[in-house]
Amino acid sequence: MIYFYNTLTKRKQVFKSIKDKQVGLYTCGPTVYSTAHIGNLRTYIFGDILKRVLLYQGYKVKHVMNITDVGHLTSDADTGEDKVEKAAKKSKKSAFEIAEFYTKSFFTDCKKLNILAPDIIAKATDHIKEDIELIKSLEKNNFTYQTSDGIYFDTSKLKDYGKLTGMNFKKLNKTLKAGARIELSPEKKNITDFSLWKFSPKNSKRQMEWESPWGRGFPGWHIECSVINLKYLGKAFKGKRFLPKKAQTIDIHTGGTDLIPIHHTNEIAQVEAITNKRFVNFWLHGEFLILKDARMGKSESNAILIKNIEESGFSPLSFRYLVLNSHYRTSLEFSQKALENAQESLNNIHNFILDCLIDNKKIQKKKTSTFSLNEIKKEFEKSINDDLNTPRALAAFWKLIKDYYQIRNNPKKVYEIALSFDKVLGLGLDKIKLVIPPKKIKELAKKREQLRKMRKWAEADKIRKIIEKSGFLLEDTKKGTIIKPKL
Repeated sequence: MIYFYNTLTKRKQVFKSIKDKQVGLYTCGPTVYSTAHIGNLRTYIFGDILKRVLLYQGYKVKHVMNITDVGHLTSDADTGEDKVEKAAKKSKKSAFEIAEFYTKSFFTDCKKLNILAPDIIAKATDHIKEDIELIKSLEKNNFTYQTSDGIYFDTSKLKDYGKLTGMNFKKLNKTLKAGARIELSPEKKNITDFSLWKFSPKNSKRQMEWESPWGRGFPGWHIECSVINLKYLGKAFKGKRFLPKKAQTIDIHTGGTDLIPIHHTNEIAQVEAITNKRFVNFWLHGEFLILKDARMGKSESNAILIKNIEESGFSPLSFRYLVLNSHYRTSLEFSQKALENAQESLNNIHNFILDCLIDNKKIQKKKTSTFSLNEIKKEFEKSINDDLNTPRALAAFWKLIKDYYQIRNNPKKVYEIALSFDKVLGLGLDKIKLVIPPKKIKELAKKREQLRKMRKWAEADKIRKIIEKSGFLLEDTKKGTIIKPKL
């Protein structure tokens, strides 16, 4: 059985999919106005681990992700500029060019981190007609009202509004007001009310705007995720027509913890107001990446990018390894030292895989006990099934490595188990290949060994550097020098 901590119920629950061995999974995607930083990407690594665990356990996963290329304003209060339009003005490019550029940038970084691509990637700008249909349905059911700047959802009309936060309507309104996260507009009935459709500013033209029954404008931020969920997983759209009675509940929805009180709460409100069905069964949320007790973010001007990690000489997968070392529901402090340790651990794992490949060629087949291997595998699977406990899963992986080096037990079997673990961890271990060094490299290694015996250390080190430049590393052992491909 797989257990997940469900934000909706505030407890760990046994996961049961709506359809046997099939899962509908939705991930809140990026707002594409700038490059995603590693704090953003931690959330997508968590979502990737979730997806990999489900696949590992034999589920067929339909994974959908949105791309927010319109409607996300600079304020949670439905005020300020559209983030994409603002970036476009600053760079003197079109909003569509900005969105396209940073969408590509996001998926390039995801690929470097070995994050599996979604089955469906849905842009907000491709679903404007569906947004309008959903808003019309909400209007018909008296959940909306109009102000001078747009159409708003009246949160007071939904009895259990705010349930994802664990608070009721009154308490959530009071909390948000006390935290000054949202300023109450004079035209808003409640502090929690949110825009469904925003009117274009008078006497100015936006790059991204569309006609609607209420006037020219653009969708609010929250509507896109509800629509994309209902279309691709909830099956409530037939073409552009919205059929609320046909809506189906979705298995899993993920995102960062910062999305709980507003974005995800409002997604639920929009859907459940008109379908009268539970929107999502399991809500899973990942915690922040922090820098010395401060949250990492673009607004804090402390964002670190994947390219910064690469420029410092680290593999992006070293960051993935660092993320795996903490549970997704705990904050993770990032530092140069932590990344160095992660890179060193990753190098050791790579060397272990190479040793398995080398030993499989050297060691003759023999009868060996698989008891310890089976126990380690059980420990690994128990860990990943326990709310994606990757730190414990990594501990089981290192137990596999330690066990192997103690008895050199069945390199082929150990290698197969390591790769099966990596289907969840996603460290790209299947890409490590045993490259046979060319004759010239072997001769240089032999010459270096002779120089070492003669204690001509400087000359021996020069040869080592030549070998490294050719793409190979030398490992000196009691049994002699081993030549390995450079990782």
